[in-house]
Amino acid sequence: QVHLVESGGGLVQPGGSLRLSCTASENIFNFTEVAWYRQAPGISRDLVASINLGGKINYADSVKGRFTIFRDGAEKTIYLQMNSLEPEDTAVYYCSARILQRNFWGQGTQVTVSS
Repeated sequence: QVHLVESGGGLVQPGGSLRLSCTASENIFNFTEVAWYRQAPGISRDLVASINLGGKINYADSVKGRFTIFRDGAEKTIYLQMNSLEPEDTAVYYCSARILQRNFWGQGTQVTVSS
């Protein structure tokens, strides 16, 4: 089984920043794609940002210019740098990894943006 563990969530004021981390149980080069999703109460889980094995990055329109997804040099961790946070960004954030057609998920980390 692939294990993913997120950290870095918390309470932040509008305009603030957070950096989320997701540590994988194996080298992320094993994965076809890694991604961050988020889910607010009563709303479906939606893609925030993804990066595939070839380095192609995709962002949701709502976070373009504010969020950045990247991998560390050890290739065990993926990050989501979140700047200029807005109340609408409040959600549980999940990292995910895909190997071929199989998806794996972390436990999620809560991000709350409120004044």
